Amino acid sequence: MTPDVRRKVANFILFQAGWLICVLMTDWAAVAIGLGLVALHLVVLSERPLAEFRFILVGVVIGSVLDGLWFRTGVLQDPAGSGWTPPWLVVIWALFLTTLSHSLSWMHRRRWYQLLFAPVAGPFAYFTAAALGAVSLPLAQVSLVALSLGWLALFPALMLIQQRYFAETLS
Repeated sequence: MTPDVRRKVANFILFQAGWLICVLMTDWAAVAIGLGLVALHLVVLSERPLAEFRFILVGVVIGSVLDGLWFRTGVLQDPAGSGWTPPWLVVIWALFLTTLSHSLSWMHRRRWYQLLFAPVAGPFAYFTAAALGAVSLPLAQVSLVALSLGWLALFPALMLIQQRYFAETLS
């Protein structure tokens, strides 16, 4: 296995572990662990940690604002009743954004994959989080359609932002 493949596999494992920890715990301990995993990624796996950190910050703002709108409009509900993007979900955004430079970097070469997978995989993550009790989808089908449309726009936009402004983060 080449070093690049090892980095991509490690990134995938860190993301999956972080996602699961955040969704199962949904507390400040999850936030701390998730941020620790992002830091571990940047220190150990990233070839351009400062540039990748800046990309992660930009993406976290964009993703958290979209999630916040979904919470405010009732597409998503937080069992804690925060009414905005909970901190553990902000951390999931940071974890997810690490994958665009590593385990999901292959999608940069095939734009139509972004349009095919994003409207399915994005909502599936929220659906799974709802099944685990981290969030709820109060409008069921309407929520899933809204999430699909949001991810259909958001994922390719994040990929484009990365390619245009943070190209040095691509492996």
